[in-house]
Amino acid sequence: MNETVGDFVTGIIVVTGIPGVGKTTVMKNAAEGMDIKFVTFGTVMVEIAKEMGLVKDRDEMRKLTLEQQKELQIKSAEKVASMGNVILDTHCTIKTPKGYMPGLPEWVIKKLNPTVIVIVEADPEEIYNRRANDPTRNRDPDSKEQIAEHQMINRAVAMAYATLTGSTVKIVFNHDNAIDAAVKEAAPVLE
Repeated sequence: MNETVGDFVTGIIVVTGIPGVGKTTVMKNAAEGMDIKFVTFGTVMVEIAKEMGLVKDRDEMRKLTLEQQKELQIKSAEKVASMGNVILDTHCTIKTPKGYMPGLPEWVIKKLNPTVIVIVEADPEEIYNRRANDPTRNRDPDSKEQIAEHQMINRAVAMAYATLTGSTVKIVFNHDNAIDAAVKEAAPVLE
């Protein structure tokens, strides 16, 4: 159950966006100075997998069976749900060679029961250029059209998640050289 405490709603706010959109930067800046944890779902999964003796590092996660992955997802969702005020950084969908996969399948999204799902977006050309100019990451070489498609898929899947949980979906635009505007647009979800 979520309730208003102080300046913002308690519970879980899910933040998503395709690689290179700047979702982490936007939401960390929006939550600055607030009593809210910033958690990455994948990191929680790796920590639990290590505790269970399933992996030694993140790279071994891909080798786990589907049953092990599902168990880890459930345990991770339960852990995050018990943390109180959380901004959960994760992927709405994951692009694979076989198509798009939900990042928060039904058994995860229902346990998380977020109050809001925030999708951070930018123009496909902006994301394309950010990816091309970031030597620290090894991202998929998607075309601008593929980036636009992935953002469209994320919107549809986020609405499906909202249908399952009763949450709302907020789209925040993070345009180049406009981080302050994106933070201002994201701030109301924390109130």
